[in-house]
Parts: sequence; C-alpha cells; structure tokens
Amino acid sequence: MSNNRLSSVKKMLDVLKRFRFLHIVIYTLLAFVMYIAMFSNVKPEKLNIELFAVADTTIRSPITIEDKLSTEKKQKKAADEEEDVYTLKKEYAQNRVDLVRSIFDSVEEVNEELAEEYDKRNREIENEIESAKDEGQANSETQKQAPLEPSISEKLSRLKSKLPSDLSKELSDTVFTPLLEASPDQLERAKDSTVTAVNNVMNNSIPASEVEKAKGKIENEIRYASLDSSVKNAIVELGKYAVIQNVYYDPAATEEKRQQAIDAVEPVKILQGQIIVEEGQLISREIYKQLEFVGLLDTDKSIQPFIGLALMIALIMAIIIYYFLDGIPTSRKRNTYLLIYGIIFTITILFMKMVSLFQQIDYSDIGYIVPVAMGPLLVKLLINERIAIVSSMIFAICGSIIFNEGVTGTLNFTIGLYYLFAGLAGVLFLSQHNRRAKILQAGLFISFINFALLTSILLLKNSNYSSIEVGSYIVMAIVSGIVAAVMTIGLLPFFEAGFGILSTMRLIELSNPNHPLLRKILTETPGTYHHSVMVANLAEAACEAIGANGLLARVASYYHDIGKTRRPHFFIENQLNIENPHDKIAPQLSKSIIIAHASDGAEYLKNNKMPKEFVDIALEHHGTTLLKYFYHQAKQKDDDIEEADFRYPGPKAQTKESAIIGIADSVEAAVRSLTNPTPEKIESLAKSIMSDRLQDGQFNECDLTLKELDIVLHSFCETLHGIFHSRIEYPEPNRQKVKQA
Repeated sequence: MSNNRLSSVKKMLDVLKRFRFLHIVIYTLLAFVMYIAMFSNVKPEKLNIELFAVADTTIRSPITIEDKLSTEKKQKKAADEEEDVYTLKKEYAQNRVDLVRSIFDSVEEVNEELAEEYDKRNREIENEIESAKDEGQANSETQKQAPLEPSISEKLSRLKSKLPSDLSKELSDTVFTPLLEASPDQLERAKDSTVTAVNNVMNNSIPASEVEKAKGKIENEIRYASLDSSVKNAIVELGKYAVIQNVYYDPAATEEKRQQAIDAVEPVKILQGQIIVEEGQLISREIYKQLEFVGLLDTDKSIQPFIGLALMIALIMAIIIYYFLDGIPTSRKRNTYLLIYGIIFTITILFMKMVSLFQQIDYSDIGYIVPVAMGPLLVKLLINERIAIVSSMIFAICGSIIFNEGVTGTLNFTIGLYYLFAGLAGVLFLSQHNRRAKILQAGLFISFINFALLTSILLLKNSNYSSIEVGSYIVMAIVSGIVAAVMTIGLLPFFEAGFGILSTMRLIELSNPNHPLLRKILTETPGTYHHSVMVANLAEAACEAIGANGLLARVASYYHDIGKTRRPHFFIENQLNIENPHDKIAPQLSKSIIIAHASDGAEYLKNNKMPKEFVDIALEHHGTTLLKYFYHQAKQKDDDIEEADFRYPGPKAQTKESAIIGIADSVEAAVRSLTNPTPEKIESLAKSIMSDRLQDGQFNECDLTLKELDIVLHSFCETLHGIFHSRIEYPEPNRQKVKQA
C-alpha cells in the first residue's frame, strides 16, 4: 500500500513538474502564503476606547472568558514562591574513588615496570662480568659494580606520562614522590586509607559553599593511619584533591516543581455580565486588555497597512523570481527546483506562523525558538547557495513582521536580525563542509551563533534580566539550531527521493574514494579506475565550460565503466603482462563482451541503488556507436556481417553530461594510445572522434549545440595538453657520480 502511495505521489509530482504554467502558480501561491501569514500582524489597532481615557459608561463582559493577565500573574507568583531544587550526584563519589585508585595503580605499575627494566639491565651487566671473568679480562672495578636502580626523577617522569596532563599539573611532585618511594605494603595501606576517606566524605552532600570543609574532613579521616609522615601528607593532599562539589542546582526538577505550582493555579475568569470598567473610571492597561479579551474593541478600517504589506511581498517575489531566472539554468529542470523551493518556503513561513500563535505576555520572545535556519539549509543543499542566502534575508523580513507583537512599530528588528544570522550561519558553514554528516555540526554552529547574538542583544539593551529569562533565551537559541539541523536531516531524504534530486552533497559523498563501488573498481580494474579518473577530469572541465553540471559529470565518470569489473581482463587497460584474450576468440564473442559492459554497469548501479543519472550515463555513454575494430575483423572473415550487429544497443545520450562523458571516454582512450602525443595530434584526434559521433547522429537526442561542441573540444585539448605535456629528458649520470651518491 505504501509503495502504491509513493508511486502515485511521484506520478503527481511528475505531472506538476511538466505543467507549463507551474512557475506562475508557485509564485502566486508563495505571495498568497506570505500575505495570509502576515495579514493579522499588520492589522491596525486603532480602537474606539482609548487607553488611559475615562469611561463614559459602565461596561460589562458579554461572555465568560479567561483573564490571561491575572491568571499569569498568579501563576508567576506561585512559581516564584517555589524554592530551587538541588540534587546530589551520587555517581561523583564512585568517580572520585576510581580516580584515586587509578593514581595508586599507576604508581604500582611504574614501580613494577622500572623494577623489571632495571632487573633486566643488572642481569645483562652480571652476564657481561661473568663473561669477562671467564675470559680473564675482568678488573676489580668491574667485579665490584653495584646494581643499577631507577632514580626518583625517572619514576616521576614515567608516572606523569601515564596520568592525564591536567592531573599532573594540579598535583605537585610532593604528592607523587612519597608514593613512589613507599614500600608495597605502605603503598597498599595508603591506597586503602585514601579510598576509604574519599568514599566516606563524598557520600555526604557537599554544596559549593562546603567544599573546603569537606576537604578538612579528609585530614581527620587519614590522621590515625599507620603510615610514614611523608606518605600520610601525600595522601592527605591527594584526598583533598579528590573531594569536589556533588550537590548541584537541578533546573529540570526546579522547573517541574514550578510547573506543578503553575498548574495548580485556578484560571482567573471574566464572567459573563461582570463589570469590567465603571462609568468615570480610568481605562488602565489591565482594563484595556480585558476589553480586548472579550472583543469589545473595534479596529479602524484603514487599508494602508495592507497595501504596504502587498508592496513588500511584491518586492520579495521580484527578488525570488530574479534569482531563480538567473541562478537556475533551464537544463537543471527549473520547475522541479521551483516546486521544491515553494514547499520549503511554505513550510518555513507556516512554521513561524504556528509558533507565533502561542505568544502570550512577552510576545516577541517565543520567536527565538523557531528553527528558521531549516529553510536556508534545505535550499542550500537542494538548490544552491545564492538562493539560500537570499532566502535567509526573506525569512528574516517575514519573521520580523510575524513576531511584531509587543514591540513598537510593525517590524521586530531583533527577531529579524536573529533569523538572518541563523540562516546565514547554516549556509556559510555548509559551504565549507558540504557533507551530510556535517548537518548536525551546522546545527550546533547555528546554536552557538544564536547564543552569541542573543547575548549581544541582551547586553546592548542594558536591562536587568532574571536567571530564568536568561536561561530561557539560551535554551531557545540552542534548541532552534539543533532542531533546524534535525529537521533538515529528516526532510532531506524525502525531497531527494520524491523529486529525484541528486544534490551536491550526495554527489560529494559518492565521490569519496572509500565508497565500496569505487574501491571495487580500483582493486579489480585498476586500469579502468585510472581511465575513469582521466575521463572525469575531461568531462568536468568541459561541462563547466558550457554551463552544464560539472560535478555530476565528474562523479558519474567515476562509475560509468563499472560494468568492466565483471570481465576485467577483456579490456586493454587492465591487461598487464598478460595475453589479450580477444586474440583467441571470435570477433562476434569479443563484440558481445565489450558491448555488455554498458548494460552490466547499469544493472550493477541499479542493484546498488545508485542515482538514476548514473545508471543512465552508464547505458548511454557509448550511445549506438560502432565497434569498428571487431567489425572489420569479422568482415574479413564473413562479408555478410551486418554493421548493426556490432553497434552498442544504446540509448543515445539524453543529456549534455552523458554526451560529454561519452566523448571524453573515447578521446581519453584514443589519446592514451598515441606513441608521441603532440598538441596537434591530440587536437586532430579529438576533432575526428567528435566529428564521427556528430555524423553518426549520436547527439540527436540531447540538446548540445554546435557552438557548445566547439567549446567542449577546446576544453578537452587544454586539459589533455596539461596531462600529456612534453617532459625534459634528463642526461644519464656517470658512474662515478652514482658511486659517490
């Protein structure tokens, strides 16, 4: 059922993409979505009852409704009365005990290692002395040589190499030296005393204010240990170091406790018939809000804000249309990308609008949690960077209007700046790290930029903020970036699969030499791999010269001959120090083997779920060209042989990239066979191959023009001249210089 739905969705998308006036429909829908999303935010609030005016009559509530202001005040008061919750981190005791144990274990390990090393050295010296005695060469000094022992500095150096650098810095040598000099028995007792003391102290609550007091308890615990004074002093210092704070403020528990207090508050309601304002009473802000809650305020009928909104949307749409016409060539299926952009844009705007519906007292604050960077990230990955940057600016403008409640004027510049920086941060980060694995890192980078920008804004306002407010800002900034990355990761496969988009990120991933299929080509057909890399260089340069997709051409070239891995030794580039197997079989069989590599490659790529573009290029890169060599061989033996029997089955190239890869494939193989390639020979050969294909009708089904073919030819020649340039012949060095060397 799911497969049927997926296929029906794909069919519907295919129909949409072929719709002639799709671009007009999408542009209209985008303008409509923006207008609807921002309509309520520009609606004027000119009221018949003015704030701080004296009421002419007594006003009663026509309905029963919650008084949100009073309710929130009671909730805030209830939350503020709840004390902070502190939690004991019980695992810290075990962690610090393990740390102490590991230090003693390291000391024992150092003593054992050095003892073994010096025992070995002393045995070697004794053996040398014994040998000297046997030979009568030992003198009295040799016979009396004392055994070697490790120095304390050597032990210290070895111990510090085993401990973390920060640990060895914070603990002085006066702690380690007595432990290294202590006997195994004393060391074991010192270890037990220290572990016991640290465990006893750390299992009690130690807030930040009582850390020093807890450290003092360590000395009392170890005071009566039967140890040398130097060892006792050392383990006292070690125990003090191990004692740390283990009671911390628990924001989650505190928030839960305060939320419970908030939930326990009964909502304050304005009852039907209740007097809101009496005659002669001043209309305060609270009363004004109550009048607004019950719907007794009328708005002015001015249409100026709506005209202004329409003009702004028209300017935004002009920018979008310009960048799509200028930044997306028709060869890249502009309708497809426009449809993708329309969906991403609509999702982002609607997401902002939905979040804005949850605004309460501080209307502008909730907007900081919106993962607005998701839109620019998806546009960057699926379309291109220029449109993503422009989209960041557009989302910033729309967000500044959608979240304009509670601010003076129509635009909330703070939220607009926040959205702009968030979108640009994601786009610029991915421009340097264009891999799928980096999207989450981009989200973390966006969170950092959000946090830095919000900190800057709060400092610029020079106001006093409570810890709860600051904490909420930080949480929203971090959540916004991470959620944007997570949603990008989640939505990206749907766009790629639903629209058949082969994104830049996907191409870069497939170009990784560690990809299993590329490793298969390299290990099984090294000659074909080298040939494919050369074809990739030629095809990429040529495609970029005519405005085609150079990256697609490069990566597809890596895989276009993967079918040769089925019978690698039947292709000349893989015949290293072996006989040509074609010399022993009939031309018809050779023809079948050579031709099969195109269909074998396409089948192999399809089975490995590679992009459709790669499968098509593997099938099309030879088109319906003739295998001239085997055709002439067969013709010599049988004049009735048909030329059609020695042609590739096709299809012919359907795209510019496929056609150029096919030309590059033939040109690279032909130039490599030249014994002494010169620029003139290379150009003549490339022109001949291109002319043959043109006359053979191999470009009839793609939109390559004669002018573009000429540009492709020049690009091939420039690249090949760089590869097959002439080299200096170095003179043979004389034998004398070789000997000296």
